[in-house]
Amino acid sequence: MIARKNLAVPAVILGSLLAGALYTWFSGEDINWDWRNYHEYGAFALLNGRFDVDVAPGGFQTFLNPLPYLPAYLLRHYVGAPLWGVLLGAIHGLNLALIWWGSRTLLGTSSASNWIILASVVVAAFGPMTLSEVGTSFADILCALPIIAGLDLMLFASERRVARLFIAGLLVGAAVGLKLTNITFLIGAGASLLAVDSPLGAMGAFAAGSAMGAIATGGAWAWRLWEQFGNPVFPYFNSVFRSSEAPLAPFLDRRFRPHGFLDAAAYPFYWLIGDHRSSEWAFRDPRFAVIMVLFAMAVGASLLRNAQVFRQRDKQLLLFFAVTYGMWLLTFSIHRYAIALELMTAPLIVLLLSRLIEALYGQTGPRTSSVTDVSAVIVALAIVIWSQPADWSRRPWSDPYRPQLAGTLLTPATYLILQKPIGYVVPLLPPASRAYQLSDILMPIAPGGLLDHRIRWGLAHPLAGGVRALYLQGSPPRNDLLGAFGLEFDASRACDRIPGADNVDIEACPLVRR
Repeated sequence: MIARKNLAVPAVILGSLLAGALYTWFSGEDINWDWRNYHEYGAFALLNGRFDVDVAPGGFQTFLNPLPYLPAYLLRHYVGAPLWGVLLGAIHGLNLALIWWGSRTLLGTSSASNWIILASVVVAAFGPMTLSEVGTSFADILCALPIIAGLDLMLFASERRVARLFIAGLLVGAAVGLKLTNITFLIGAGASLLAVDSPLGAMGAFAAGSAMGAIATGGAWAWRLWEQFGNPVFPYFNSVFRSSEAPLAPFLDRRFRPHGFLDAAAYPFYWLIGDHRSSEWAFRDPRFAVIMVLFAMAVGASLLRNAQVFRQRDKQLLLFFAVTYGMWLLTFSIHRYAIALELMTAPLIVLLLSRLIEALYGQTGPRTSSVTDVSAVIVALAIVIWSQPADWSRRPWSDPYRPQLAGTLLTPATYLILQKPIGYVVPLLPPASRAYQLSDILMPIAPGGLLDHRIRWGLAHPLAGGVRALYLQGSPPRNDLLGAFGLEFDASRACDRIPGADNVDIEACPLVRR
């Protein structure tokens, strides 16, 4: 028995790694839009000191912290395909091991059967947004690792609580420093401490760790933005910091947010039927609707039996989930940003199901355990069968993206980018080249500013390859953007072509002074 327990943890970790690796192997090479726009460029620029040379090749997203995109970049460029994707997918798969640990903590290692823990892991493994990001450059699934690990520590914090809460804060704070949209999880985790004994002391330990974690992963980048633009989260919240390099209006994507209370309450049921109003790409997910139904039933059974259904840890998880979900819905409603929450639906579903059956039977025992196991397996299978993951674009591993430049493109030049997403080709260009984005609608180049000066200086000091425009093949070139800098297309010379990752090539056309 002891040997079997000792083998459980390494077996779960190995199984989680294999699950992520195999899914990536069968899914193909990641070429998502954000990778083509700024993920690839951000990591490249950080490693090669290009942020002071180029001008926002990925548009306003160029100024997001590039640290979470380093693992995908380093694996992609220093490990051959498909191994780099398989390794990245294996890292993402570790989320399942954390769900296993959290489920055991919630349900109790002595009372929870292997079947109900397995049901939780299976529900997590087939999350639509989770699967869509396995083996990709997206930061959401990578940041889910410290978020879920931190929450697991908070739920397990009965012994050495201060130290555990500090480490939990460190982990969740680090996720916020890597990607600011994770602030919803930090707020939810802090609010969950209202359900523990001595909440003020617990919140103090958690807050101290959170501050240190956020500074460790995001402090240097925030300072860099402050030094250059006078805004540590540039170009966001510029109505507060008022940098002259960006509009003073807030940068908010309102496309996915609900319209009123009833619409917000209906979102889980929209996802149930495949209405993907919280995502650009189609998906179907019954998890959140199942939670709402099970919670209502558990509360109803508790009132009917006049019995206390939820334990302290249950209340802590419910509070975390409710506050985080509410904050996410009001602030973003962008489904990718809720991947850690999607993963946490799994232990919450089996927890609510367990508490419901306990309330209905009025006691625990072999029969209650059997009913709980069977119910958990049936619910998990139904959820998996009904779920449909989103697709952010992939290539088959038999045809990985390995473009080769030739001819005049091998000579360093100044490139004016007239469309998005094109940032991913900048690392392919000769190292001495420069790249200036002109087409970002949300953050146009401010006349007379630092970025405008950098562009004009680069044009006044031409490189051997001259000046070229980059735009997507088949799209009308933006002559209006070139006119502001006194340039136009050179009709006497032919354009070169860079193969595109998504089979849409990029035109590289020579420019001349008007």
